[in-house]
Amino acid sequence: MDRLLREEGTRKVAGLQAEKQQAFVLLKPESVVRGLIGEIITRFERKGLTLAAAKLVRLTDDQAHQLYSIHSTKPFFQDLISHITSSPVFLMVWEGPNVIAITRNMVGATNPMNAAPGSIRGDFAVNVTPNAIHASDSIENAKRELSIFFTPAEICSYVKPTEQQFLLK
Repeated sequence: MDRLLREEGTRKVAGLQAEKQQAFVLLKPESVVRGLIGEIITRFERKGLTLAAAKLVRLTDDQAHQLYSIHSTKPFFQDLISHITSSPVFLMVWEGPNVIAITRNMVGATNPMNAAPGSIRGDFAVNVTPNAIHASDSIENAKRELSIFFTPAEICSYVKPTEQQFLLK
């Protein structure tokens, strides 16, 4: 039987290494008001990722500006800020091996017209700004985005028995 070894956030299984990562995921106002929170969480859980933190909040202008600072010079920036602060959003931290790449694949293309059927945007979004979901696109951005909304004490890392038994053999 394969053994699971823990070494500084890295999992070694049968000679393979998978780095445990954290991803920041935000369900935008349209997902919250349409009642899609449970459906989207279910998709991440069924994929085998671990929910480490979650909260329903209404973003302040300052938080929205910090989150989308990379778009501050683009013409759509103010529309994006207005949209993301218009209603509550649902913030999450997901953990798992290669979670950034997995999450981006599950989320789908930014423009829902280009998002594959079966992706979150492909199934639930029709416009670019209200496109259902935001997810970290890199480890560096995940760390930056997480620090805007969560303290380290709010993130609860743990190992699910199913992860050890079924997912990493």
